[in-house]
Amino acid sequence: MPSNAGTTRLVIVESPAKAKTISGYLGPGYVVEASFGHVRDLPRNAADVPAKYKGEPWARLGVDVDNGFHALYVVSADRKQQISKLTKLAKEVDEIFLATDEDREGEAIAWHLVETLKPKVPVKRMVFHEITKPAIQAAVANPREIDRDLVDAQEARRILDRLYGYEVSPVLWKKVMPKLSAGRVQSVATRIVVERERQRMAFRTAEYWDILATLAVANAGEGPRTFHATLIALNGDRIATGKDFEPTTGRVKPGAGVVHLDESGARGLAARLQDRPFTVTRVEEKPYRRRPYAPFITSTLQQEAARKMRFSSQQTMRTAQRLYENGYITYMRTDSVNLSETAITAARRQIVELYGERSVPPEPRRYTGKVKNAQEAHEAIRPAGDNFRTPGEVAKELSAEEFKLYELIWRRTIASQMTDAVGSSVSVRIRALSNTGEEADFGATGKTITDPGFLRAYVESSDDENAEAEDAERRLPTLVKDQALTADELAAQGHHTQPPSRYTEASLVKALEELGIGRPSTYASIMQTIQDRGYVTKRGQAMIPTFLAFAVIGLMERHYPRLIDYDFTASMENELDEIAGGDHAAVDFLTSFYFGGTNGTGDQTIAHAGGLKKLVTENLSEIDARSVNSIPLFADDEGRDVVVRVGRYGPYLERRTPGEEAVAPAEGEEGAAHGDRAPIPEGLAPDELTPEKVHELFLGGGGERKLGDDPSTGEPILLKSGRFGPYVASGERKSSLLRSQTPDSLTFDEALKLLSLPRLVGVAPDGVEVFANNGRYGPYVKRGEEFRSLDSEDKMFTVTLDEALALLAAPKTRQRRAAAPPLREMGADPATEKPLVIKDGRFGPYVTDGEVNASLRRGQTPEALSLEEASQMLAEKRAKGPAPRKKAAAKKTTAAKKTTAAKKTTAAKKTTAAKKTAAATKSTAAKKTATAKATPAKKAAPRKATTPTD
Repeated sequence: MPSNAGTTRLVIVESPAKAKTISGYLGPGYVVEASFGHVRDLPRNAADVPAKYKGEPWARLGVDVDNGFHALYVVSADRKQQISKLTKLAKEVDEIFLATDEDREGEAIAWHLVETLKPKVPVKRMVFHEITKPAIQAAVANPREIDRDLVDAQEARRILDRLYGYEVSPVLWKKVMPKLSAGRVQSVATRIVVERERQRMAFRTAEYWDILATLAVANAGEGPRTFHATLIALNGDRIATGKDFEPTTGRVKPGAGVVHLDESGARGLAARLQDRPFTVTRVEEKPYRRRPYAPFITSTLQQEAARKMRFSSQQTMRTAQRLYENGYITYMRTDSVNLSETAITAARRQIVELYGERSVPPEPRRYTGKVKNAQEAHEAIRPAGDNFRTPGEVAKELSAEEFKLYELIWRRTIASQMTDAVGSSVSVRIRALSNTGEEADFGATGKTITDPGFLRAYVESSDDENAEAEDAERRLPTLVKDQALTADELAAQGHHTQPPSRYTEASLVKALEELGIGRPSTYASIMQTIQDRGYVTKRGQAMIPTFLAFAVIGLMERHYPRLIDYDFTASMENELDEIAGGDHAAVDFLTSFYFGGTNGTGDQTIAHAGGLKKLVTENLSEIDARSVNSIPLFADDEGRDVVVRVGRYGPYLERRTPGEEAVAPAEGEEGAAHGDRAPIPEGLAPDELTPEKVHELFLGGGGERKLGDDPSTGEPILLKSGRFGPYVASGERKSSLLRSQTPDSLTFDEALKLLSLPRLVGVAPDGVEVFANNGRYGPYVKRGEEFRSLDSEDKMFTVTLDEALALLAAPKTRQRRAAAPPLREMGADPATEKPLVIKDGRFGPYVTDGEVNASLRRGQTPEALSLEEASQMLAEKRAKGPAPRKKAAAKKTTAAKKTTAAKKTTAAKKTTAAKKTAAATKSTAAKKTATAKATPAKKAAPRKATTPTD
């Protein structure tokens, strides 16, 4: 590292954490300071615009569109103090090194620093992809100039996003709702999520059946004696499976040429095949080979962290940032799968140490990126340094989150340089003739891994939680053509087609990447923005679009289709890449986008030559706000059109006869019960607005039905419907309807009885109150912390104090209600051999082995659920572990209810958090211990809603 005696150098990095790490690698004569990210930007609002520009017509945009798209940059208020410090230091040193990140964003920050500090001393650009001592010393020794092409590309992107956000967002304010925002990438991401929900709303399930045969081999030897085979053809025609049905009708696709078995057909065929001989007709064995996965890039890291650890994109990037800044991994914003020669050598050396020489291929592996429009010439994300530190070696230095992510990156990097996983796969066809001469063909597949290769270090997860792991084996007996088999069991099994899965953050990032939209540095912020703006909510990992998103995307599709076109958005990324490469001028690109014309290659950048400016001004009058804010659902049984209306106070349902004039709601009545309107409960997903649910929400009349006034309080008693079903409410009191009650038939007297719950039965001799109430598991009586079940719902209103005390005095085991007969007995669980049954619970049917319960999923029915599906559901439930139990809240007075509930909720959250932390610590500790044994011992705040998204 060069160092002239008496020379002082100022090294400017982006973050204090990075400054601290780098300062330890540089000797005397270096001052390392942070810029705290971007030091200046386009003005966020009118208050940020300097006084001399306030009268300019372009000041609102912060970009002078009529003079070469000159950008007005202002120093952020929270950066002024740091800029003053850097300016002072710049006057005291002999040389300045700008050590910001090596991507376009970092290049732009370096340029902004020069423009802001206006140093009088030489300025050099130093770049590195990892923060290790050798890398930092090499960067100081080999500086370069600022790359103006990269700066121009970043500036063009910034201006492009500003023009898009500031010109399109006001349209949404006028036509949908105030304070909304549009964005070049966020709007496209929202469209993807909305389109998936539309597919789910249009989906119609189909039922199909087949037969699962448990076949036995005589004299099996060392292999398994039995195996499963599935009916795949009947009399030469293929049996229908899920892919043969139209998703919008539930009917078999025209020309599919398949046999669609229903329940009676499948059961009848199974009976006709009983005790018939089965014969192997074909055995095909092929070699199995699986190559390792490429090292992580930004998007694949976010996807795997979400799948394996349930990290959000923001959480993954925050954790990766800390690992990078503290010298544990290389730069984490990259779309390159390339590894340096040094990294490949380090990986191969470590593989030999940990897994033996047989696990290293003769030649190093090289990977080529498949990302559309891949740009940055970085390395892939990998452990930093020339000698990778194992997870066991860094365990004590990292937090639980950091350790999990580092281990994930380390395993993926090591695996990428290991040998293939090899083995064999077997496909078997078996035939049987029924007693009526039908020719039934069954199929079975097996897989055996003889050398796991890279799978010893790493197995990738799937977005499909039911998908088989790649290191899983399916062993079949040794079978030969014409071999005779016997059927131990022939079980008809039903299936239902499933709607397309909702996007998760991981799969949405993958979709954007495949379309060539967005860049590694933007994925996490996109995921956060569409949630912050109210366009998407999350239920678990699933991303659910709101009806607000439906309205916004509907407007864009009808009036600005090109602005959310996938190919058009990707083409803009291509043009920005060309600017970065010096092959295209930023001004030409921005001119064609904003004013229209062509982009220099003859292609129009906006649907018509007027460009964005003309598009959002001249067509504004064509947009009908009521039409935009109406999302059609279906026509009900009476021929009325049912639509969702997006109102100022939230979405609500509206129905009217075709041709009937809609009556606009009065001020403050949007979403309230009024005429033929009904509110939509918070948390209800668009695809859950089925005809049955809509009927329930309307409750046979308006959005809520008044049943009368409570004679004791004078408050109205209302019949409402929420996400979890119908209920009655009066003032602060609420009570769900009983199982035997329906919204249409509920009477005023029945509602009064419901609101009397919990009912005070009396006071025990020791002064403790006894209550009767309805709970999650049915009706019960309670005294203090003692509970006993009642044998009917009516008993809640009639049980006497003596009867209640007798129940409470008896042992719990004697007071259990007689169990209702199961809906279906399924047989023994293949995994545990415990008998499985399907029962009817308070929240619907569920499958149980007596210890673990799993609710049937959407579209599954007790009759159609297969034994294998039930076994898998219970296995998943066991893997998740028991849910933390919450204490039942004690009865309080009406005035104290809210306070008590709030306290208990807070306490429950703290308890749950503590349990999760303890579990995570325990799990992490176990992982660290295991890894150490196997290795050598050696939320950012969102922007103000009034600011359009750039």
